Amino acid sequence: MTTITAAERQAEDERRAAPARTTVPRPYQGRARPERRRPGTVALEDTFDLVGALLAGGSVATLLFGWIAPLSGAVGWVVVAYLVFLISYAVLVSLRADRLAVMNRIVTVLLCSAGLAVLAVLLFVVLYTVGRGVPALSNLNFFVETMRFAGPLDPLEVGGIAHAIVGTLIQISIALAITVPLGITTAVFLNEIGGRFARFVRTVSDAMTALPSIVAGLFVYAALITLVTKERSGFAASIAITVMMLPIVIRSADVVLRLVPHQLREASYALGSSRWRTVWKVVLPTSRSGLATAVILGTARGIGETSPVLLTSGVTAEMNTNPFSGPMISLPLQVFTFVQSPEPNMVARGFGTAAVLILLVLSLFVVARLIGGRGAGILSDGQRRRATRRSQDDLIRIVTRSTLPDYAVPARTRPQENP
Repeated sequence: MTTITAAERQAEDERRAAPARTTVPRPYQGRARPERRRPGTVALEDTFDLVGALLAGGSVATLLFGWIAPLSGAVGWVVVAYLVFLISYAVLVSLRADRLAVMNRIVTVLLCSAGLAVLAVLLFVVLYTVGRGVPALSNLNFFVETMRFAGPLDPLEVGGIAHAIVGTLIQISIALAITVPLGITTAVFLNEIGGRFARFVRTVSDAMTALPSIVAGLFVYAALITLVTKERSGFAASIAITVMMLPIVIRSADVVLRLVPHQLREASYALGSSRWRTVWKVVLPTSRSGLATAVILGTARGIGETSPVLLTSGVTAEMNTNPFSGPMISLPLQVFTFVQSPEPNMVARGFGTAAVLILLVLSLFVVARLIGGRGAGILSDGQRRRATRRSQDDLIRIVTRSTLPDYAVPARTRPQENP
């Protein structure tokens, strides 16, 4: 039996009577520090499983196609190697994980493989086009001359595609000048106004997205060239390109504007802003990056169209900078006319023109990302300097106002004296 003395009882009573205090536990006191989790890193076992499965797939496919089975062909080798890789990887992962983990790893491998396949196809198209066009691209005259004095049998040192580059830039500039304000304004109407008519406009935009390009060319040819201008021109081709670009810009911008949080609009309305000021100051700056992507998608669709310009722009070998008079050729149509010739030099010019078209689209993509890639609320250096200057002016004005004598303060802000 334990005996409690009077001193211990008094100490226990004092401890219970004292107010409770928060004690900070000492971390890892007497215990080993646990291993820190790193979600972004790959475990060594996973690397071994992946490398082992790759080696197994390649080895089995090589044995089947070179030693055991009478199989041949690069495509079949890749298919067999990939199937063996998947089976081997699933077996290796199942040795130390459950069924759910195995399914997770297999689905991850399939998704990564799909992404790599798309990237490989893109690289193959670009490299093959540039490789076939190198004989034409290696000559400077290809970029600065026209085909006015060049024939199908002339060497690559004669003639170029300067007239097609200028024609493409003029046509796509006119199409962008019409499409960007009209498409973004329509998207703002669909999101900010809404109503039954907005539903009708959205349905028409969806229908125009699937419109065949040759139908757009026929429409412009019948409505503009036959009835008004009476001749093919760069402006008619721009209108046909606009018909193809407009629904893509509207639908893409519509989706982007839907992603703007409603809390931002409500906060702007709570501060007393009008609807259009909220759209101009809050909605559009917030979705600037997405709107730039929508314009990129529309531009990529319009700049590569061949069928509409085939019927509306006409074919010429001379430079024409007037979009309202005479035929004006573009890069896609120039590629079409070059590859129709059986001469190797003309085919090389066609691949060189296609490579220039790819580089032009890439340049537009980079410029659009530089303009619209900055997130909402992130200021440029010039905007940051102007904001700092305005803040300093406000501070000087407030300090100067607080140190003014009483007679300099306006009467309506002077404190009332007691009679």
